[in-house]
Amino acid sequence: MTDGRTTGTARAFELLEPLVQAATVRVHAPPGGYDNPGSHRTDPTWGSGFFIAPGWVLTCAHVVGEGGAAVRLTGREVGITFHSGRPRPGGPGAPGAVTGTVTGRVECVLPERLEERRPGRHALWDLPDLALVRVLAPVSHACVWLTDRSRPRFDEVAYFGCTEDLGTPEITGRTTRLRGTAGNGAAIRLAADDEIDPGMSGGPVVDLARGEVVGVVKARRQTGGGGLAVSVVQLRTLPMAARGQIGLYRRIMQAHDLYHYDQHLSDLDNRRTWTDVHGELPPQERDPYGGRGRLTPGERTTLCGLLAELPPPSSSEAVRALVEAVRGEEPDPQPPAPLSWRDGLGLLHDPPGGTGEAAAMLRYATDVSVADYREPPTPGADEELWDWVRATAERLWRPLRRELGERRERGLAERERRRRASAGRTAGGPARRAGGLPPGASVLLEVWAHGWEHLYDWRVSVLAGPAHPGRLTPVDSGVRATVADLPERLRAPLAEAFRRCDTHVAAALLEVAVAPELFGLAVEDWVVAGGVPLGVQRPVVLRHPGGPDCHVSGAHPGGPDAHAPDAHGPDAHGPDTHPADHESSRAAARWARVQAGPLQDERADCAGGRPRAPSAAWLSGLPDNTVPVHCRAADQEPTLESLHAVRDAGYGVAVTRRPPPDPGVSCAPFHRGLREELADAGRAEVLPLRFQTLRGRAYGADPDAYWAAGAGLVWEDPARPLPDVEPLHGDL
Repeated sequence: MTDGRTTGTARAFELLEPLVQAATVRVHAPPGGYDNPGSHRTDPTWGSGFFIAPGWVLTCAHVVGEGGAAVRLTGREVGITFHSGRPRPGGPGAPGAVTGTVTGRVECVLPERLEERRPGRHALWDLPDLALVRVLAPVSHACVWLTDRSRPRFDEVAYFGCTEDLGTPEITGRTTRLRGTAGNGAAIRLAADDEIDPGMSGGPVVDLARGEVVGVVKARRQTGGGGLAVSVVQLRTLPMAARGQIGLYRRIMQAHDLYHYDQHLSDLDNRRTWTDVHGELPPQERDPYGGRGRLTPGERTTLCGLLAELPPPSSSEAVRALVEAVRGEEPDPQPPAPLSWRDGLGLLHDPPGGTGEAAAMLRYATDVSVADYREPPTPGADEELWDWVRATAERLWRPLRRELGERRERGLAERERRRRASAGRTAGGPARRAGGLPPGASVLLEVWAHGWEHLYDWRVSVLAGPAHPGRLTPVDSGVRATVADLPERLRAPLAEAFRRCDTHVAAALLEVAVAPELFGLAVEDWVVAGGVPLGVQRPVVLRHPGGPDCHVSGAHPGGPDAHAPDAHGPDAHGPDTHPADHESSRAAARWARVQAGPLQDERADCAGGRPRAPSAAWLSGLPDNTVPVHCRAADQEPTLESLHAVRDAGYGVAVTRRPPPDPGVSCAPFHRGLREELADAGRAEVLPLRFQTLRGRAYGADPDAYWAAGAGLVWEDPARPLPDVEPLHGDL
């Protein structure tokens, strides 16, 4: 329908319609036997989908779940009816267009919990409600162009899908406007300018001003037209790969960009590509650059293709760091996290301070050409990117080429320095020791008791690590959750934080900052993704909370009465030394000593299986390489008092445990097993990863590791100071 379209919108729809229709498919039951490839009369339509890369169809999870409430979605086979080859003049329905049907297999659904819990009939499926289908035969087909922007622009769009208005299934498109977002940005609201017919679920939503797919049709309103679509940016929430492997999202986006790059460079025919149509779209209204200062469509396609030729980035934080260096400010923290070099480009649209968008993207590309990759690039791939950057910079502004050349030289020198350091030596420094935590960003989970109620406020953040001490990037927060609610409430925020921090070689550390009475919170047993407990997937440690009333060792000094006396007596501080300064130095000395080892365990809250409360003088007099061990409930005395006393005495490493359900079980096996583990570890710096290994052994039913059930590691790393900010309490 053309009613209500502006002249520019009508022209954009006319240009984009053949391209989108050619890539949109009909989803139905799998074909039986040898279906006629020229016939589209197959089983009833379940919904729609569209090719996003060669061999990959994106649709909604509820579409592939049609009629299959009792079957597993992942691995299910479906039928895909598509238009073979590239769009012909007049669209897919024109004479000469070929329609075929092929079998596809569902590779994954989002969110993963849809495999365990699905809504009732006619109810909305949980966001993002997406499914990826892999085609099980090599077929020729068209692919859409996906947006790289993290947030959609609220302009006019077109949505496409399968309809049967005239009794025959066909792919049709209609126009409407975006009216905002929902579900924390996961969903897009479609205005009520037209009806969304049954069968259009899973079809693409296209930004007509920019010629890019921004969403997937999800649901229609019961009355009045309009509905919801899922942002295609939610593809970034696909399950992360195992260490050393390239994740599904990165693989698909690499194939997407190389497909359009190859189409742009090909001279085998003269039919329009997406890049061609991008160059023919009407000028955008209110464009601050007036078309100048931006990369041309051909340059953008080429840049995406050259970036796709490179190995993926080592982590999401690596992408964000390069974007920040170009923008001069921290990029939009709105999830999902950027996972590919292409995602970084999406954060550089309309940069601040009037900086030209094209210049910002060239600076970013220059930095990517000298970045650290997951593995060595194909010979010449990084040089090819740099040669293109230089040539494009000269077209824009010749002095920019010199600036970029100097930027690259600095980048090459810095990369060489990093490589020498990663090889085990720094300038004048010793060889790096193996087995410790990665030095990068970690995930911080903070949980606070909500007054005297059994309710808790929480916050999930990214803690930048030693490179930027104390720097915190919030991911999500919430209030008034019960202990039973916390695992489900925190599933999505934690998954997003892990995407930002995990690298291809190591899973990021999870730091759980809670008051000692919450040290029994079974965070390491929660399942966030992949069906495996957190403590098996990654190192998990406990921390005392930050804040003005909480003194982290060496970070938050308190008053003279805030600490227990130590064995050195009141005169040991010296006439001009504040007690907090003395305790800070003592904590630093204990931390350095226990990291180097050897380790000595000491029971802090029990003696011969009976509870005891350790005195401050006794704790202060223990050797600096001591690891205090607690075997009783953290929220009960004397253990709670002991945990506070251990911290006051400057111990940055301690062990705690959730007691077994049977109170008659002896704690002797726990202490015996832990003593052997500490002796074998030798030094504290390897303990977070060794505790992860212990949990993995217990999860794998190793009887020799059962003693470690419920064990927690308190880890107050002074190189990772916590913020001095507490959340606001109360209803929001």
